[in-house]
Amino acid sequence: MSEEPTFARLVRTRMVGAGEDAATARVAILAARSEDTAPGVPALPTSDEAAMRGTERGWEAWFDVLDECGARERPHAEIARWLVETHAVDAWWAQSLTVGYERARGGRSLGERPDGFAVSASKTVAASAEATFDAFVDPRARSEWLPDDELRERTASRPKSARFDWSDGATRVHIHITAKGDAKASLSVNHERLRDGDEAERMKAYWRERLAAFKSFVER
Repeated sequence: MSEEPTFARLVRTRMVGAGEDAATARVAILAARSEDTAPGVPALPTSDEAAMRGTERGWEAWFDVLDECGARERPHAEIARWLVETHAVDAWWAQSLTVGYERARGGRSLGERPDGFAVSASKTVAASAEATFDAFVDPRARSEWLPDDELRERTASRPKSARFDWSDGATRVHIHITAKGDAKASLSVNHERLRDGDEAERMKAYWRERLAAFKSFVER
């Protein structure tokens, strides 16, 4: 008998752990809310809506693709590379999809990656993608909402993405911006290579607080 598809197994586990029907369990999983997890069902790295925007496929479809390619038996780096080379997924999304899949298979703790822990936070703002990018990347603007500026720019591609070193010299911050109209954009911040789960929890709370300040700044 063939092994149960990964996404179907995730839904079934949620149904048992939360006492939900299949439709409710599926919606909850795809919302990717870490505060709304059930026993044995970790939150996905992003919502299904974000995955659709970033990759043109949702999580359920990607899990089926990864099951079919034998990802259950492949190491992390090989899966991520295969996504980039075969499906033209950019490197950030390749990592996120791989981590989500491994997490669903039970092989990785919440937020854990091969090079440490990673956390993400996002905010939709009433500003253009260009204004959102400038408010984050320009050091003078950034000082208005990130007073203890810890970022050192590595690369940037206006108005879509940028990569930074954190002041500790060991961790990295990546941002991705998606335009949602002329005056609306979604900003995602990912902080990677964190030491452990405790540091990951602290930085997740930090970025949620700072993105609230960012929203107030960019919309004023």
